[in-house]
Amino acid sequence: MEFKLKIWRQEQSSSSGKIISYEVKDISPDMSFLEMLDQLNENLTLSGQSPVSFDSDCREGICGQCGLFINGRAHGPNAHTSTCQLHMRSFQDGETIYIEPFRAAAFPVKKDLKIDRSALDQIIISGGFISVNTGQAPEANQTLISSDTVESAFDAAACIGCGACVASCKNSSASLFTAAKISHLAQLPQGKIEHKSRTNQMVKKMDELGFGSCSNTGACEIECPQGISISHIAFMNKSFFK
Repeated sequence: MEFKLKIWRQEQSSSSGKIISYEVKDISPDMSFLEMLDQLNENLTLSGQSPVSFDSDCREGICGQCGLFINGRAHGPNAHTSTCQLHMRSFQDGETIYIEPFRAAAFPVKKDLKIDRSALDQIIISGGFISVNTGQAPEANQTLISSDTVESAFDAAACIGCGACVASCKNSSASLFTAAKISHLAQLPQGKIEHKSRTNQMVKKMDELGFGSCSNTGACEIECPQGISISHIAFMNKSFFK
């Protein structure tokens, strides 16, 4: 397969960027999207050009670092799929593919397709944890939790922090990310103790960092690789207003 690529190139945060056109050939349909970019970068390096910077780590759909805007959608055309698990067979041979970084005021571009997601880390630091002295945690099987609660908490905990919810929201809201972390901990006995303070601190930090408000369009749920429900946002808002 071969493709025409329109890629956002930006030297650094303070400089202006633009779309640059490239072509790639001899692409296997079984290649992942990132493997295709690897091949492009190898070609650019061999020709003496600067390779395209992009983030990735596990390449198994777990870490969330690989997020890109592909043809106007976070992570590309497939539902519940991270960029690293998107394969080139999802595109038509000869297709033009637009590749851009996630756009949000709280996600400044570092270089090309690399963005700074540390704002999400700051939300977690503000309250996304359980305060406990290590070595004193009770035996897990002694804390009885219903299967429904376990499943609901696990669904929220599945968030990989990729930022697709922020990038796909017209307000650049981090409500789904923040709500998933709050809901996950609040449903477990260990997390109930600090639930009120955690909710207040994380919501306030989210607003402080420049993320927008949720207007309930549902784009975040659709583009989330893990399919996390916006019902968690309703839970967060209810807790915060209380």
